[in-house]
Amino acid sequence: MKISALQTPPSEADFHDEWAENIDPTEIDIQTFFEGATSPENRFLVQHLGEVKGKQFLELGCGAGEASVYFATRNACCTATDNSPGMLQVVGKLAAKYGVTVKRKLMNAEAIAFPDNSFDIVYAANLLHHVNPTTTLREMHRVLRPGGMACCWDPLRHNPIINIYRRMADQVRTKNEHPLDIKIVKEIEGLFARVSWDTFWLATLWIFLRFYLIERIHPNQERYWKKIIREEPRLRPSYNRLEKLDRLLKKIPATKRFAWNLAFVATK
Repeated sequence: MKISALQTPPSEADFHDEWAENIDPTEIDIQTFFEGATSPENRFLVQHLGEVKGKQFLELGCGAGEASVYFATRNACCTATDNSPGMLQVVGKLAAKYGVTVKRKLMNAEAIAFPDNSFDIVYAANLLHHVNPTTTLREMHRVLRPGGMACCWDPLRHNPIINIYRRMADQVRTKNEHPLDIKIVKEIEGLFARVSWDTFWLATLWIFLRFYLIERIHPNQERYWKKIIREEPRLRPSYNRLEKLDRLLKKIPATKRFAWNLAFVATK
């Protein structure tokens, strides 16, 4: 989708409606999305969530609904929400592929249309940098039951290599995105009773550089953050070696801030 300088950028909903038209649910592997080597954020969240059977699960900014469908296969009672009608249609198709039921609701994550204390888990991936994070976090806290968990992952703004990538990938990203400052962890810790968090993709970002420098794939040609999931079997050996280096790098003070993504599980 190309936007000229004279055009008004599409709204978030319009942008994602257009993206939804090009998504083939038959190509989505939800196990890889949550359990694959190149999905460290979701592996972290799954580890901290534990058993989800019978729990009320809300996904905000669901996109294609990978999370809702994945947790529905684990017998959670899932509701997927998004401000894009097109994406909600994709969720229905993906749920049908896996033979599960997922409720769908058109909704703004900054004004969650559910009563207080409604859910055991609220999940949001790549959402907070599209919205007002403070407002959305407070809404997540509001609809969680006591002891419920908010689980999120989103990009950070501090890595210069990723910032170059963002400037290049100007046609596969919305114009009002605002990657998070690592300081948001303090805000989350002030709102929730207990917070576990980590950051991901430091040395492992070599995979992004390889896409561009060696494989000659421009960031506007393919969404790198989708490509790493789709091609996980091919990338797994390299990723696993580099992840060991990431673990060492994150022991150095202040290094975590230069990772690509932040993930956290916060308990009310």
